[in-house]
Amino acid sequence: MPKPQVPEDPIDVLLSAHGLRRTAAGRRVLGWFMAHPDTSYTHAQLQSALQGEAVSGADALTLDRVTLYRLIDRLTQVGLLLCRVDAQRLRRFQAMPVSVHALPHFECQSCHRDQPLQGALQGHSFDLDAAAQNALQALKALGYQGLSLEVAVRGVCADCATAAQVTPVALQQSAALPQATS
Repeated sequence: MPKPQVPEDPIDVLLSAHGLRRTAAGRRVLGWFMAHPDTSYTHAQLQSALQGEAVSGADALTLDRVTLYRLIDRLTQVGLLLCRVDAQRLRRFQAMPVSVHALPHFECQSCHRDQPLQGALQGHSFDLDAAAQNALQALKALGYQGLSLEVAVRGVCADCATAAQVTPVALQQSAALPQATS
């Protein structure tokens, strides 16, 4: 009687397809990024998040800083993670988004979500894409090789801006309330 086929873990499939070993550390780190696809993390933020998860009992595996650095670098080299340098020159990593070729993208400096702006720019994204392609072709004609172009708009997203405005108003309103005496 044939054994029933057990579906392979998608994380294991990705690791194997990219020539990486299927280690517990690799599964855990790639799994974290896949579970949080819209957020980018620095090495330190990821280590802190993974340690917090281990403390809560979700996974007893702890990763030292060097192992985490090396693993993130390998995942980036094979194209499973996207690495960007933010305005403070910190390397931030996130799961490789499906829309990685979409130009441009918005990086929130508060929550660190990375959002493609194709929809927000509507008809103007074609002009921007054409300008990017013209710049790359001009540089290639001058002999530059291995070119890529990234348009990053940085600022505070609407959600974070709204939250920041609500907090001062709420504080002002609570300060204006009469204090209860005992």
